Amino acid sequence: MHDASHAMFGAIDARMTEYVQRHLRLDREAADRLRRTYWARYGATLLGLIRHHGVEPARFLRETHDIDVASLLRAERGLEHLARRLAGRKVLLTNAPAEYAGRVLRGIGWHRHIGSCYAVERMRVHGQLRPKPALSMLRATLVREKLGGRLRAARAVLVDDNAANLKAARAAGFATVLVARAPKGAPRRLAGASYVMGRIRSVKQLPALAPRLRSNRS
Repeated sequence: MHDASHAMFGAIDARMTEYVQRHLRLDREAADRLRRTYWARYGATLLGLIRHHGVEPARFLRETHDIDVASLLRAERGLEHLARRLAGRKVLLTNAPAEYAGRVLRGIGWHRHIGSCYAVERMRVHGQLRPKPALSMLRATLVREKLGGRLRAARAVLVDDNAANLKAARAAGFATVLVARAPKGAPRRLAGASYVMGRIRSVKQLPALAPRLRSNRS
């Protein structure tokens, strides 16, 4: 939905590293290495910190996402117009906390167009935090949205820039779309795999892709 790699991810990563430094009393290099290790192993740094260090999720999310969204946000023009013309119910599924996600949605003009928001606080299965790419959470979300079962699940499309999330979503029954913004000067071929049903460089290409997704669902 927006170019988080421009500045947002960097700001959040820095705050996460600072949090790990303070909580575990590590130097910055060791804290950053541990943050990356937990992200790679669990799909979210927070899960590793909960499992191995007893970190309190709400406090971690509040402190690490307390950034100036308005000054760091970079997004394409015309996204609000896209929200109005894109058919179907819009559901946000994000590993970010709800308060932060709400600020981003307001910044891109989508806050009035989201039917449901599953922020990381809501991604629980049997009481345990299960953010993307947890298969159990994705299946539970389909049930909550009355899309349980293979045929109905195929009506849901996960649009994401993370291949691991899309692989799990396809296993849960979602149709899948990879958003791959190539760095300047990179080859034009879009990366993907068999679990990726559509590949786009901009979410503004979604309306044109929709007919092919409907015809290819299985």
